[in-house]
Amino acid sequence: MVISEIQTFIPIVLKACVEASKAIMQIYETDFDPSLKTDGSPLTKADLISNSILKKALEQTGIPTIMEEIKNSPFEIRKTWETVWVVDPLDGTKEFIQKNGEFAVCIALVDQNRSILGFIASPVNQEIIFGGTDFQVTVLSFDEINQPENWKKISPKMEVNNPLKISGSRSHHSGNDLVFNQAMREQFGEVEFQQKGSALKFFDLALGKADVYPRFAPTMEWDIAAGQAIIEALGGIVVNAETNEALTYNKESLYNPHFIVKTKALIDLMNK
Repeated sequence: MVISEIQTFIPIVLKACVEASKAIMQIYETDFDPSLKTDGSPLTKADLISNSILKKALEQTGIPTIMEEIKNSPFEIRKTWETVWVVDPLDGTKEFIQKNGEFAVCIALVDQNRSILGFIASPVNQEIIFGGTDFQVTVLSFDEINQPENWKKISPKMEVNNPLKISGSRSHHSGNDLVFNQAMREQFGEVEFQQKGSALKFFDLALGKADVYPRFAPTMEWDIAAGQAIIEALGGIVVNAETNEALTYNKESLYNPHFIVKTKALIDLMNK
C-alpha cells in the first residue's frame, strides 16, 4: 500500500481506539458478569461493544477485517486479501475481569501477510502507542489525538537494562519459560522478570523498560500483530521461537507459533 493512503487511516483508527476504550471503561467500572465462549475463554459485554465500535470505524477504510469477536471469513476467501485489519477489541479479558487494569485495544494493518502498522491503546492509562513500516513509533494521550504537535516520537533505546528485563505473561507460564529465563541468565548474568497482562508489554518493550518477551503458550494473530509492527519499526524483531523467522498473518490457521520478541538493543548486544 502507498504511504499516503495509510496516513489517511491513522486518524480513523486513533478515534476508534479512544471510543472503544471509553466504552470498555464504562463497563469496567460496573459489576459486570462475564460468560464463556465455546473454546472456554472468557467473554464480557466490553469485548462485544468494543468489537462493534472498531468494526464500524474500520469499514470506512474499505479494507476487510479479521477480529476476535466475529465469525471470520474462511481461508478460501481470506487468502485473496492482500491487505487486512487484524483486531483484538479487548486484549487481556482475564485481566479485565480481575480488574487489574492490564488490558488493551489492538489494531494492526497487515499487507501481504506482514504487519506494517500497529496501534495499542491502554483504556486505563488513556494512552496509545502506534507505529510501523515508514511510520515512526509515537505515543500520545487520548486527549491529544487531534494535536499531533504534542505527540511523542520514540527512538530505539540503544542499551539493554541492567539487569536484563524479561517481560512475561501474568496468566500463562510453561516449562519453556523457565528454560528460556535460565538461558538468559547464563548469557547475561542477573535478569529481572516482569509480569504484565495483554499487549501492554509492548509499551515496555518499545520504551526500553523491557528487553525481551518470550511466549511459549497459545496466542492468536490479533494478540501480537500490532505489537510486531511497533517493535519492528524500532529495529526489533518478533520471530518464531523454533525457526527464527518473522511472524506472518492472515494464515490459514490464525494461531501464532511460539515466539520471541527482542528489542534492537538486545539484538545488537547479542551480535557483538
